Amino acid sequence: MHATPGTELGTAADGGTDTGGRGPVPCRVVVCRDCCCGTAKIPGVDHRAQTERLRSEVPVRISECLDVCEQANVVVVQPSAAGRAAGGRPVWLGLVNDAAATEDIVAWVRAGGPGVAPLPEILELHTFAQPRRTPA
Repeated sequence: MHATPGTELGTAADGGTDTGGRGPVPCRVVVCRDCCCGTAKIPGVDHRAQTERLRSEVPVRISECLDVCEQANVVVVQPSAAGRAAGGRPVWLGLVNDAAATEDIVAWVRAGGPGVAPLPEILELHTFAQPRRTPA
């Protein structure tokens, strides 16, 4: 089963909007952690620390393989409701393999993420087009 980061998530357990009374979720993040992303195949990366840092700021959903292994580690930032209303779309980020890139994502999420805050130039270096799914 493969995750579809562009789909809605509905509960706090799956990364939805229930934040226990803390207000609306600014946006959501999907982190690929399967065959390549989050494994020893990407040496020198503290994958657990990366995931925990993101979780400290935004709901994180751990995904099975997103089929873009050449971009490992992959993070998809999904817009908030306000971001979607403003035309924001999920942003796929690849090669997120250092703490600085993770901090850049955290800062963008804090600023509002897709549709609310402009994508920082440094993160533009990590973007790639969402892969097209081929019919089975």
